[in-house]
Amino acid sequence: MKVVVGSPGTVSGLLLRLGQCLFAGASIAVMVSALGFSNYTAFCYLIASMGLQVLWSMGLACLDVYALRIKRDLHNPVLVSLFVVGDWVTATLSLAAACSSAGVTVLFARDVNFCNKFPQLVCSRYEISIAFAFITWLLIAVSSVVMFWILASV
Repeated sequence: MKVVVGSPGTVSGLLLRLGQCLFAGASIAVMVSALGFSNYTAFCYLIASMGLQVLWSMGLACLDVYALRIKRDLHNPVLVSLFVVGDWVTATLSLAAACSSAGVTVLFARDVNFCNKFPQLVCSRYEISIAFAFITWLLIAVSSVVMFWILASV
């Protein structure tokens, strides 16, 4: 079987998972450093979603490292099915969290001028965190498509 870029047990798959962890962690760190984020449900949802993504991606990265060390193929249909379901669930949650947080940030910045009225709120940090969340989602989407493709070929 042809090895697809980003498939489990490969260096590209490991880099993809580490990128997901890195950007999800960065999203959490930037959002937590912004004042008043905990007052808004969408931002708390973003933190929870990115936290789940860090755990999922780190677990699969560890599995990739293990597979690379023992030179084992991870294209077992049951295992790939688990990867597909996990990736699709985390992708859906991450996209929903990023979109809802972006909607709240647009509301604050452009519609009600909340960011101008209350300068202690750091809206630019909200925006940076949301940008990291969207990059995380993009990496998850790539991983999801790769896993689905592998599942179809197994």
